[in-house]
Amino acid sequence: TWYRLPVVKVPTHKPTIREQPRDRIFATLDAKFTGVVARVQEAHALGQPVLVGTWRIDDSERLAERLREAGIPSMVLNAQREAEEATIVANAGEVGAVTVATNMAGRGTDIRLSGDALSRGGLLVIATERHDERRVDRQLFGRSGRQGDPGRAETFVSLEDELIKGHGARPLAFLARRSAGPIRDLVGSVLWPLAQANASRKWRIHRADAAKSAAWHDKALHHITR
Repeated sequence: TWYRLPVVKVPTHKPTIREQPRDRIFATLDAKFTGVVARVQEAHALGQPVLVGTWRIDDSERLAERLREAGIPSMVLNAQREAEEATIVANAGEVGAVTVATNMAGRGTDIRLSGDALSRGGLLVIATERHDERRVDRQLFGRSGRQGDPGRAETFVSLEDELIKGHGARPLAFLARRSAGPIRDLVGSVLWPLAQANASRKWRIHRADAAKSAAWHDKALHHITR
């Protein structure tokens, strides 16, 4: 977009076999976190390693506390625990490991799966919210199913999420709150992509304005120093 250059899509080294079902939609934040805890319990009972992604640090701490209350030990990976990052990532692919992380924490590092973890379905990634930019979602999902490994990525969202409150179409959000089951899923299949498109457009405008401001600043500075 910025440099007006052609883009080449490079295929993955091995075919991706990661499973990615449709988003699970909840009415409230509390109901969503309850659903996430229940899903982690289910996977943990099978020994499948789980990585739960959150948008904010306080959400990661809050979810880890709820997991502890449910009797599930977990490691928290966020900006407040940088010193422990390498150890947490190194153990995140072990059987029964549960890791709660913000979307930026540990990014760019590979979660290696043990042989037993591979046989139990590989890494389960649970996203607790859709982000303003779809690329951030893809970065989180891409932690699972790397190099042809088995894996699964699931998304839990609620109508109280910041994305919907800030960028969601109000008529669609109202309809989703008034519906349930397949109808809510149908509305949600439009509501969330539209909200992400609105948010992405907003940030694209901000980036363009920042680029113009920087160019003007450089030009003015060059003129002054001549």
